[in-house]
Amino acid sequence: MNRLYLLSFLLTGNHPSAETCFVRGLEDSAKGPVFKEWAESWARRTIIRNAIQTMRPRPLDRNTAGVEHGVTEPERIAAVVALPAFDRFVFVMAVLEGYSDQECSLFLDCTREEVIAARTRALQQVARSDQILPMRAGIGPNEPRVRDYDGCVGQSQVVMPAAISA
Repeated sequence: MNRLYLLSFLLTGNHPSAETCFVRGLEDSAKGPVFKEWAESWARRTIIRNAIQTMRPRPLDRNTAGVEHGVTEPERIAAVVALPAFDRFVFVMAVLEGYSDQECSLFLDCTREEVIAARTRALQQVARSDQILPMRAGIGPNEPRVRDYDGCVGQSQVVMPAAISA
C-alpha cells in the first residue's frame, strides 16, 4: 500500500490529490476481475491513469501548480515532486515505472519527442538536486539512519496520511 500511495503522490505532487487518486485506483482495481498475480501491476496502471485524468499534464505546461512547496519528504522524493507536472509524469512513468516512450506518449496524449524531451529535462533536474544531496545529508554518528521507499538512506520518510493508512 505504501508503494501505491507513493506512486500516487509522486504523480500528483500533493497529498490531497494523491489520496483521491490512490483511493480511486484501489476502487477501480477492485471492480474488475484481475488475477491475483496481476493485482499490483493493475493497481499501479489504474493509479497512473487516474492521476492523468485528475492532473491533465500537458507538455507546454511548465508550472508546478498543485505541488506542495516546502514538503518535508526525503530530498529525492522532493526533487521529483518539484518537477513541472508533465516532466514529473514522464519521469515517474518512464524512469521509475519502466514504461516505454511509446506507452508514455499514448497515456499522456502527446508525441514521443515530447516524452523524450520531458524525460531529459527531468533527469537533468533530478541529477542536479542529487548532486547536492551528499552536502545536505549531514548524517552524523548520533543521527538516526532512516531508509526511504527505495532503500536509500535519508533523514525522514514519507508518511501516509492517517485517513489512508487506517
